Amino acid sequence: MADNIMSKAATMEIPINSNGDTGTLTEDDSLEQDLQQVMVSGPNLNETSIVSGGYGGPAGGIIPTSSIKGPLNHNTNSTEEVSRGVAVEKLDTVKKWGINTYKCTKQLFSEKFGRGSRTVDLELEAQIDVLRDTKIKYENILRLATALITHFQSMVQTQQALGDTFTDLSQKSPELQDEFGYNAETQKLLCKNGEALLGAINFFVSSINTLVNKTMEDTLMTIRQYENARLEFDAYRSDLEELSLGPRDAAAVVRIEMAQQEYQIYREKYERLRSDVSIKLKFLEENKVKVMHKQLLLFHNAISAYFAGNQQQLEQTLIQFNVKLKPPGSDKPSWLEEQ
Repeated sequence: MADNIMSKAATMEIPINSNGDTGTLTEDDSLEQDLQQVMVSGPNLNETSIVSGGYGGPAGGIIPTSSIKGPLNHNTNSTEEVSRGVAVEKLDTVKKWGINTYKCTKQLFSEKFGRGSRTVDLELEAQIDVLRDTKIKYENILRLATALITHFQSMVQTQQALGDTFTDLSQKSPELQDEFGYNAETQKLLCKNGEALLGAINFFVSSINTLVNKTMEDTLMTIRQYENARLEFDAYRSDLEELSLGPRDAAAVVRIEMAQQEYQIYREKYERLRSDVSIKLKFLEENKVKVMHKQLLLFHNAISAYFAGNQQQLEQTLIQFNVKLKPPGSDKPSWLEEQ
């Protein structure tokens, strides 16, 4: 029976142990971070507490047992039975959670100190590493683009104030009216084009933020669930292997059968989450390419048109990518004023 169990396990996992077999992985993460992965939320004990036996009601109004009729006794017994059932369910939940946490912690220490093996999908692990590295780089793009909006917004506001000042001076300085006038028009035109560019960059930042903090984060959440399931699967696999190598008395056979059932449950959970991660990684990659192709083209065209002084091309870029700016005369403040 042990040979059959071990042969089944060998067909679906890549063990990595301290003997330096092919596929050995070294983890740089701290043991504390991994333990946070193991110590998942404990059982929910916020349900109705156990109802003790005895009489209810205020202390001064205790009813003697001789005056309690049959139906009341029946209701009291039913309440006690329900309470005992709740208590048993709580204790069973705590017991299962404690056993699972112990097994996972034991497996984690075994992996860290090179005494245990772990199941590894090398191709999937490589894709997960690429995603985490990509997310860090995209977060840097998001940070820099946000800083660009802040700095450029300050320049546009300065141009607006400068244009207003030139306009005021052109009305109060007849001898320099023309000079102040065309400088005021230049600053106002630059301010208008600057607001258009800010609209394009803001649209770029919003799209990147959605990609990084929603789409990628959703996939990483599934990956964390997959990693927890992998640890549980290996913990129960190791437990089954240890029992299979022990004595074969009647009690041991029963324990092996129970371990086999638990192993199968966590194996199915692990395989299901592994499939979910593969699918999400595939769709994420397709979505990332599509989004970034559009946003990088928008960013390039808007920046190029602005600094080339091509107002018409800048306006066409906003129309092409459906970037909406605040219409003139709107009562609501523009997104630029809300920053």
